[in-house]
Amino acid sequence: MTNKGTSFYERLEARGVSRRDFLKFCGATATMLGLSSSAAPMIGAKIAGAADEGGLYPALWLHGGACTGCTESIAQATYPNVADIVLDFLNLVGQETIQMSAGVQTLEGNEEFAEEHAGKYILIIEGTVITGLDGNMLRVGGHPFIEELENFASKAAVVIALGSCAVDGGWVVAYPNPAKGTGVGPYLKSKGVATPVVNLPGCPMNPEELVSVVVEALLLADRDSDGVPVLGPIVNRLDANGRPKWLYGSTIHDNCPRRGHFENGEFVYEFGSDEEAMGYCLYPVGCKGPQTYRRCPMIRWNSSVSWCVDSGGPCIGCANWNWVDQNAPFRGRFRRVGAGVLGSGGVDPAIAAAAIGGIAGAALIAHGFGMKAAKRIGSNATLKTEECKEWETKHAKKGGAA
Repeated sequence: MTNKGTSFYERLEARGVSRRDFLKFCGATATMLGLSSSAAPMIGAKIAGAADEGGLYPALWLHGGACTGCTESIAQATYPNVADIVLDFLNLVGQETIQMSAGVQTLEGNEEFAEEHAGKYILIIEGTVITGLDGNMLRVGGHPFIEELENFASKAAVVIALGSCAVDGGWVVAYPNPAKGTGVGPYLKSKGVATPVVNLPGCPMNPEELVSVVVEALLLADRDSDGVPVLGPIVNRLDANGRPKWLYGSTIHDNCPRRGHFENGEFVYEFGSDEEAMGYCLYPVGCKGPQTYRRCPMIRWNSSVSWCVDSGGPCIGCANWNWVDQNAPFRGRFRRVGAGVLGSGGVDPAIAAAAIGGIAGAALIAHGFGMKAAKRIGSNATLKTEECKEWETKHAKKGGAA
């Protein structure tokens, strides 16, 4: 998809993106990757060089059982816009939802592409793997989606499970899971497909998370004899659950702008209260930030305008495994502790989170003792904090918020 005779920057300008805007995006990407903003020119040069040399990542984008929320998130991104991603970061040959009207031609083109580029392309999966009725609850082009997934995944260099539905089944697997949904990684493992899987949990995913993975690969990758980037190094920078360490290495709570109120014992116990108006910590009304690994406070949404907690809602933990079941009720604290493991063999962060939900109470108590020892709270406190709320005293045994 390279336009001969025109440079990368000329193509950006043709779509209304200035060099300044592009470098601004590169700076934001550097921050996501844990680099200094001074790395922005280097990132820009890597991207521009790959685009001008035609050394883009060939890619296919398939859809399982999905609401297409991740596609919508990509399509409405500002930095970069969807055209930048499709045309300049990825040689995106097929995207089933966008190409729906093409039907059979799209499927045939995807198959030809996979054969020609076997072992050298990225396979992006959005949506749940539906296994009910032997896979016939979700059919694509007259065949079960699971057949399409196995075919293309077995020939790919790497698979990106995009969004929580692709990672572990998302909201589709919520009890009683009538469609028998599951995640891409666990399904491929059960079928003996050894292609590495990069998990990007979240509902929906943030477009900058996907782009950071592609940029990271560009920065680290060597090229084969055909000039195609080798994707191996990025797989070495994943955690035990297949997530990029630079995106999922800290919790929402770690970077939350309301963290100071948590430290000071200033909480919201009821929506519509004065405490809510003052922007106090939302933990008592269901915030799952302490148990959720993602960088939403830093990446934010809609051109970095806002994110869930800034808009007044507690984090509901959409990047956790089995997040709908484990995190419900969304406006209440964790009340039960489960036990289980990921299909990929790692520890289930959401079930661990449920355990932490039990531990969180203990952790908060321990935290409280620590603050008291440091004279931040208590009768000898050097820092004035609010008294324990009447609502909290009355409802302490329930373990949840109204």
